[in-house]
Amino acid sequence: MVVGSLPEQTDLAIIGGGVGGYTAAIRAAELGLSVILVEKDRLGGHCLNYACIPSKTLLHIADMFYDIKNAGKFGINVGSISVDAKKMLQWRIDVSNKLESGVSFLCKSHEIEVVKGTATFTSSNSLRLSTGDTIEFKKAIIATGSEPTVLKGFEFGEDIFDYKRALMLDKVPASMLIIGGGYVGVEIATLYAKLGSKVTIAEKFDILFNFDKDASALIKKKLTELGVNIKAGVTPISKAGKTVKLSDGTNSTFDVIVVSVGLSPYTVDLGLNNTKVSLDPNGFIKVDDRLITTDPNVLAVGDVNGGPLLAHRAIRQGVVAAEVVAGLPSGYDNLVVPAAVFSDPEIAIAGSIEEKPGIKVTKFPLSALGIAIALDKTNGFVKVASDSKNIVKGIEIVGHSAATIISEAALAIEMGASLEDIADTIHVHPTFSESIEEVTEGGLDRGLHFFYGK
Repeated sequence: MVVGSLPEQTDLAIIGGGVGGYTAAIRAAELGLSVILVEKDRLGGHCLNYACIPSKTLLHIADMFYDIKNAGKFGINVGSISVDAKKMLQWRIDVSNKLESGVSFLCKSHEIEVVKGTATFTSSNSLRLSTGDTIEFKKAIIATGSEPTVLKGFEFGEDIFDYKRALMLDKVPASMLIIGGGYVGVEIATLYAKLGSKVTIAEKFDILFNFDKDASALIKKKLTELGVNIKAGVTPISKAGKTVKLSDGTNSTFDVIVVSVGLSPYTVDLGLNNTKVSLDPNGFIKVDDRLITTDPNVLAVGDVNGGPLLAHRAIRQGVVAAEVVAGLPSGYDNLVVPAAVFSDPEIAIAGSIEEKPGIKVTKFPLSALGIAIALDKTNGFVKVASDSKNIVKGIEIVGHSAATIISEAALAIEMGASLEDIADTIHVHPTFSESIEEVTEGGLDRGLHFFYGK
């Protein structure tokens, strides 16, 4: 881009072209604002290019490979099968490229100025770009996301990977150590274990320790069946070459080490000191319920303003922030942010299923669901939490397609739905979504396909 080719002024400048940034740009353009979007790497950010989409693409391939190998129970007999890791990687890259092209087309169609580079605040109304341009803005949105947290002594390098590099391998490693048993670590472990790697997880607490214990126990059992060596309550101490010493006293050698211990907000070199933007003690940008920072001219969306660090939260916030900039009476007032782990089985949750006074929790096993039995996907359950007026407060799904059908639960909670509202809604038979109908029937003490007791 030629220096000086950009407009000197714009209604809205957005730093970061990930899912939060580009959705904010599109919505703002729809509302008639002039928009400049600055992205240092690729449109779509980490989600489209390095995280959400790539991991689910590769997990789908791994699931197909695993299911084909284990298809004998259905009467499908196959001979020797193998994985072409280079083709698998190319498919994953092609998917991301196609999606990035789609985002680029949308930005062009909405006449959004897209700049490849970085931006630094020089004041609360101006940015200096790495292209050499300086622009004045009326409002700005920070959507720079997050980056993998570095673990001291296990800094990223030649044989120590973050999740991005773990999803860019052109071969299946014989052995892999994953440091961290959160949702990212579990998904990567599931992926490579199904492809044939000997995977070890070292986790300071336990697998998915911040999830419901019934759910994490099922995932732990399945990972063990896949051959994953789970070391709970264990941390890495030191590394010599490819050999890692763990706090349980063991020394093991691994071809690949993946560090997955969390995410940190990305605020490097933004020049926030030249604005009135302030950070919380953990380095996240402080925002109010309209996503405005402590500088009235600057908003922040997505991971950079705190948790939960999920792409769909960033998308919603991007839309809200654009509407706020355009003067609409919008606010980020969503009651729930549904979350999912693409493990085996999947975990998805909306709201809270914590048992406490005044809250009733009902559990329906998938072993009583027709479609689950037909597809041999009975490993899982659904839980619903409701208050004394039968208002739904939370739903958790553990099982096949959990991430797909959890949105019904999120909508129910947002709408203040009751158990009766869901139970009396006809669900297509036979489907996994019926499990939500079944569990709410149980919550009303009128269970149909599972006996809860008299």
